[in-house]
Amino acid sequence: MQNSWEIETKTIQCGWEPKNGEPRVLPIYQSTTYKYDNVNEVAMLFDLEASGHMYSRISNPTCEALEAKIAALEGGVGALVTSSGQNASTIAIANICSSGDHFIAIGAIYGGTVSLFTNTLKKMGIEVSLVDASLSKEELKRYFKPNTKALFGETIANPKLDVLDFEKFGALAREMGVPFIVDNTFATPYLCRPLEHGANIVIHSATKYLDGHAISVGGVIVDGGNFDWSNGKFPEFTEPDKSYHGIVYTEKFGNMAYIIKARVQWIRDIGSYLTPMNAFLTNVGMETLHVRMDRHCENAYNLAQFLSAHPNVAWVNYPALSTHKDYNLMLKYLKGASGVLSFGVKGGRAEGEKVMNALKLAAIVVHVADVRTGVLHPASMTHRQLSEEEQRQAGVTPDLIRVSVGIEHIDDIIADFNHALNSI
Repeated sequence: MQNSWEIETKTIQCGWEPKNGEPRVLPIYQSTTYKYDNVNEVAMLFDLEASGHMYSRISNPTCEALEAKIAALEGGVGALVTSSGQNASTIAIANICSSGDHFIAIGAIYGGTVSLFTNTLKKMGIEVSLVDASLSKEELKRYFKPNTKALFGETIANPKLDVLDFEKFGALAREMGVPFIVDNTFATPYLCRPLEHGANIVIHSATKYLDGHAISVGGVIVDGGNFDWSNGKFPEFTEPDKSYHGIVYTEKFGNMAYIIKARVQWIRDIGSYLTPMNAFLTNVGMETLHVRMDRHCENAYNLAQFLSAHPNVAWVNYPALSTHKDYNLMLKYLKGASGVLSFGVKGGRAEGEKVMNALKLAAIVVHVADVRTGVLHPASMTHRQLSEEEQRQAGVTPDLIRVSVGIEHIDDIIADFNHALNSI
């Protein structure tokens, strides 16, 4: 029955399924430990012969309910919640790539992800090539190597706001025999379901719209169950795992091999699982995801229209504007363009800083995608660890102001920006 529900119903009903007399609302199972009646039951858990919870570093009933909800929303076979979005990105790649391997990522992605890929993963012996998304499929093929193991992109790029060409990159990944990993943070499964457009793995920073209230940090990995890990390029999935008495993941778990391996190897050893309290808070936030995202999209579009007409604004970037270069891709793949836009003030960075300082309702925050309107200057904040060349590749110009448009009344939001812009 749940498979036939619309996504608005799934955000509320999926995940936690109370039995007779149990709490209607998902409880917080604040326990590290689980009791069993005999030794053999625990042994079967450790041998991956039975399902259940052995320790909250690996799984927990509250987290499990959230995982089930997100998997249902994205249309995946399983999900794994992590301590942060950055950790989700790390495990998504490390579950596939080992030292000496290579993967490809679209260059216009979140600055923290670029830093993770080009610095931290490099120290682990995993190399990345950052590519221009506008290149043709044939040009992109030149970046692939015999040891290339994945292709990575964002549905809506942060903060460049490019819309991912799923058809091109999905076809490219299939032709080259690698999984297509998509960060769906800005779009959420309400606005876009990447698995329906050729993706194999979906990740989220749950800290953003899934939580929606700036109160919980978390990450998510969703397995589409639609990639052939036995194509000869991924021996860790097809050869025995000595840490589990020789289990072969593709043989034992079929199309759930990827997400189970991520949990029982990486979460087991690193321990970066989401806490029950944060899972509870994220689940509460997700119950209103569809309502919030409609309002975010509406407000962002109206603010973008206002900014486009203001004499002190040099440019505006929002995918729902018909002038945006990816407008047709937005119409093709998205139900809405989400709640983030960017713009530049005439006079450049110095005048832009004056505008930011003059805002009253919109706060200067190192965050994005919650109910409150916020602004950020990426070049000096989220992307400051990148070189100027890397910033420009990610779409960050010195004058760019990123606006996370909240769900306050649009008249109040516009009045705030109008006052700030008129003050320069």
